[in-house]
Amino acid sequence: MAFDYDLIVIGAGSGGVRAGRMAATYGARVAVIEEFRVGGTCVIRGCVPKKLYVYASRFSDQFDLAESFGWQVDASFDWPRLVAAKEKEISRLEAAYASNLEKPGAEIIRDRALVTGSNSVKLVSDGRELTAKYLLVATGARPFIPDIPGAEYGITSNEAFDLPELPRSILIEGGGYVAVEFATIFAGLGVDTTIVYRGDCVLRGFDEDMRRGLDAGLEDRGIRRIYQTNVTALARPADDVLVTFGDGVTAPFGAVMFATGRRPNTEGLGLEAAGVRLDEAGAVAVDRFSQSSVPSIYAVGDVTGRAQLTPVAIREGWYFAETVFNDNALAVDHSLIPTAVFAEPEIGVIGLTETEAATHGDIDVYVARFRPMQNTLSTRTERMILKLITEQDGGRVLGVHILGAGAAEMIQLVGIAVGMGATKADFDRTIALHPSAAEELVTFKAPTYVYRDGRRV
Repeated sequence: MAFDYDLIVIGAGSGGVRAGRMAATYGARVAVIEEFRVGGTCVIRGCVPKKLYVYASRFSDQFDLAESFGWQVDASFDWPRLVAAKEKEISRLEAAYASNLEKPGAEIIRDRALVTGSNSVKLVSDGRELTAKYLLVATGARPFIPDIPGAEYGITSNEAFDLPELPRSILIEGGGYVAVEFATIFAGLGVDTTIVYRGDCVLRGFDEDMRRGLDAGLEDRGIRRIYQTNVTALARPADDVLVTFGDGVTAPFGAVMFATGRRPNTEGLGLEAAGVRLDEAGAVAVDRFSQSSVPSIYAVGDVTGRAQLTPVAIREGWYFAETVFNDNALAVDHSLIPTAVFAEPEIGVIGLTETEAATHGDIDVYVARFRPMQNTLSTRTERMILKLITEQDGGRVLGVHILGAGAAEMIQLVGIAVGMGATKADFDRTIALHPSAAEELVTFKAPTYVYRDGRRV
């Protein structure tokens, strides 16, 4: 059967762009269909603008510290100027992404695609039906909005980047990455910020020391946390949004943001009709090579629900192209992924948490808590936390957890050693770089405590 293309990619986010570009490089006829902007969540309304806003929010901390180093600072903040600068940068990146696709010969089609069969899609606006030997679903995920009265009065991370003005106060519902990162952003820019979360502490699933350390850091920055309840209704009787909580208490806020998770973008895509199996969360179920239940249809990135991280989507897209178009079967290892939370304080982690590691056998745990050098001339009492979890008696490193300035940069480099199977003895052989926070990872003399037979002793 003759096809219009060798590959049709639905979605021009990080995973789809990498897959399309690599496939075209290998000589495939590629079309990438995108209904919004090239670049996807990461470039347009995720990682990139978020990190730029995090940088902006951190200046307030630096201004506070500056006086202890002899500086006098008189600063003011201009929200529209930041929004405009952000837009300029993501427009530049969008153009670069499009160019990277077009240079090797991939075609970009600006439309919405519906899957109509195992080898075909329909363009909603254009009306044409296109065929390909392979289809790749790379449609990402979208913010989840709770089904509550007045939900339309809330915003999500999508809208938060382009608010016409900063609210006087904001309530952020959620306890994950998005919630704590945007709490850091808004609080750092002078907004009275509150988090409400149904759990007992933010960042469920992270190491307990990281969770509690971040909670303390949020407290230090004046961010209120309301735990073990949720939002049950919103209303707008006047300028503010009136929030009703699960315990019946009501309170007004200048804005309410839902950071209650993300859902795969599979609804209305036609996948079920084509025979593609979805899991309970609506994600495309795939094997280790990103192949769905329909042999000609693959999926990568957030839409698969495996790991909602941009570098993972990029690697999955790359390995898909290698497997299908370069006769080089590669499967992504999702077992050891470095992760950062760009809150304040920052968190970087790789490997097992203490709780997880304790179920794998006898372990040693090393913990350092100290006041970072930058704070020693000031009255700030915030502490960094560096945690190393190893097999007993100087064995393999199972997890590294860092809270504090530069945690993300540190964990990226530590991830290389951990991925190579480094042991505590390997860390010990490394000469410390002084003065640095990271030197703590290679100067631990004895475990802070150990687990034997599953018990902390």
